[in-house]
Amino acid sequence: MQKETIGYIGPGIMGRPMIENLRKAGYPIVVYARREDARAELEADGINTENTPAAVAEKTQIIFSCVGDTGDVEAVLLGKNSVIETATAGSIAIDMSTISPKVTKEIAAKLSRKNIHMLDAPVSGGEQGAMDGTLSIMVGGEKEIVEKIRPLFEILGKNIIHVGGNGTGQIAKACNQVLVAQTITAVAEALVLAEAAGADPAKVREALLGGFAYSKILEVHGQRMLDKNYQPGFKTRLHAKDMRIVLETAEALGLDLQGAKLAARHIEKLVADGDGELDSSAIRKCIR
Repeated sequence: MQKETIGYIGPGIMGRPMIENLRKAGYPIVVYARREDARAELEADGINTENTPAAVAEKTQIIFSCVGDTGDVEAVLLGKNSVIETATAGSIAIDMSTISPKVTKEIAAKLSRKNIHMLDAPVSGGEQGAMDGTLSIMVGGEKEIVEKIRPLFEILGKNIIHVGGNGTGQIAKACNQVLVAQTITAVAEALVLAEAAGADPAKVREALLGGFAYSKILEVHGQRMLDKNYQPGFKTRLHAKDMRIVLETAEALGLDLQGAKLAARHIEKLVADGDGELDSSAIRKCIR
């Protein structure tokens, strides 16, 4: 039996491997990419493309999106030539971007008035997790819709958690980024301390990996720091955007997250220094 066609908006570092995993599972895919050269590349790989998000929504009832920022999500879901213009009643928009929780709820409400369901489903696990289909997916939205989409989520990830209503997936992702940014900073500080004290930072990292200080970030980002290999798995400029969302959300709730602010300053400095395209493990360059 032919599987349902899936729409996908945003075939970037994270989106493209997710598209490939859906294809491998037998789902026909139709994709919108903003850049013409990206569309040409997809077509060359046998993937059908459309010139607008509206054209994608016209052909599918399940539409994933994974784009850069809050404004980008508003544009593809609510703007001119967007999903809301052509999606049929009962369609499901699944946004896997990392954006404002507040705006996510507003978008979901506007789509709901057209009888379009929305799930906010940001992810953690980086490019490798997207390639391996092992992402952690934090989902906000109606339980019934989450369960309907769960078979697709299980193609893309291994840890699918329904957090609550619309916006709570984005809150979970904000919490994730608080931990990630501060842990990358902590790993950088530990390796700098080891080196400054005359110890081999590679050996120190190896020792730490076997104890209570183990983390995936110490394993992956720690190795990147030792190798000074900052090719992006997750670009610093996008991490900076995420931390702005974290701090804006915290401020609106009357919270003062000092650790998050420190990590955000390091990330913003990298962007200001022209290193926004590097992996966020480049925080190592900020520690003296």
